[in-house]
Amino acid sequence: MALYRYDIAGSIAHAAALARAGIVSADGFQKIQTDLRAIEKEIESGKFGWDHSLEDVHMNVETALTKRIGDAGAKLHTARSRNDQAALDLRLYVKAEIAEISSRLRDLQRALLHLAEKHLDVVMPGYTHLQRVQPITFSHYLLAQIQAFECDANRLRDSLTRTDVLPLGSGALAGSTIVLDRERIARDLGFSGASQNSIDAVSDRDFVCEFIFCLAMNGLHLSRLSEDLIIWSTSEFGFLEFSDAFSTGSSLMPQKKTPDMAELTRGKTGRLYGNLMSILTTMKALPSSYNRDMQEDKETLFDSVDAVKNALEISAAMLPELKINRERMQAAATDPNLLATDLAEYLVNKGTPFREAHEVVGKIVARSAAKDIPLNHVPLAELRKFSRFFDSDVAKIFDVRNALANRGAIGAPSAENIAAQIKRWRSQLGT
Repeated sequence: MALYRYDIAGSIAHAAALARAGIVSADGFQKIQTDLRAIEKEIESGKFGWDHSLEDVHMNVETALTKRIGDAGAKLHTARSRNDQAALDLRLYVKAEIAEISSRLRDLQRALLHLAEKHLDVVMPGYTHLQRVQPITFSHYLLAQIQAFECDANRLRDSLTRTDVLPLGSGALAGSTIVLDRERIARDLGFSGASQNSIDAVSDRDFVCEFIFCLAMNGLHLSRLSEDLIIWSTSEFGFLEFSDAFSTGSSLMPQKKTPDMAELTRGKTGRLYGNLMSILTTMKALPSSYNRDMQEDKETLFDSVDAVKNALEISAAMLPELKINRERMQAAATDPNLLATDLAEYLVNKGTPFREAHEVVGKIVARSAAKDIPLNHVPLAELRKFSRFFDSDVAKIFDVRNALANRGAIGAPSAENIAAQIKRWRSQLGT
């Protein structure tokens, strides 16, 4: 069912090539085209009578056509096989889904960008190993997600170059003695060119494997985004809250709010990985040319496509409804220990080798913890016991806004950099 429109498009282009070769008359081609379009409308409206005794969509469409127009329909399968026909339908399907998923990726990136613009001044801790380490801004985090999804978009665009090849005309594996203009067929169907080896054309499912890999990587990034939001919505963090539309209550505990949509998105990634391993395992030991095992490509492909499209749509709708607790984020970012590295770099700028500066600050942090004194409240006289380079200007190190402003290298979270990145993404995403 998912391939019917591509099967019909391919059949019309093939019929046009047969007409140019004199195999089908002009009148016959017109009948084929007209009735295939009529069959397409019947399928779309749910009125088409599928015959389950026939093997697949190809045979259903061709049989229905032949019943309607007779000999012209019976000539349609000249110089083609279901091997190259199935490969064609699958490539057309993957091309269309690359375009659709790329569009949904853009919608998600725009949602992230709007959230970043809305919360430009919100400071939060950055984490490694789920430990607070250095201050960042919430916008910087969101821009990181946009960048990750841009890699997904780039992978999809790159995979399109290997999908955008016409296999039709390769026959079962050795072409046909009836030579058709394959380059013209390729142009008619919107392909960049025709395949150059008939055996490879019917046995190649690399483009399916690659596409499913791209979807699995997209799932990885969706899962990591979901995981961050889930963690930050817990009482322990309290950085954000999911709206009622994207969460549910508990059947037992009236106070509980479960981030269902984010959890389901995270969970779908396991299926995406499973689908990737399934298609790779199916293809790994097949002899060259077409084998019936390759029918297994569709279930994994369709499932991955549906899962990613739904996850992208839900995530793009969920983000604008997040309630951000800026006070809780900013309070967490005021932990002076987040600026311990800045304190070490202060000593570096005074002439201390970094390894020595790192050791000095490590001792100061340990001492402040032992005495239960915040790092930014350690007296200057005490600091000078560890290094003679400490002076009164050290107090500036513990100004979080100043610390962020000093992070001006490309890719770092200074306000100037973030503004420039938002401007770039606005242009690139067309917002």
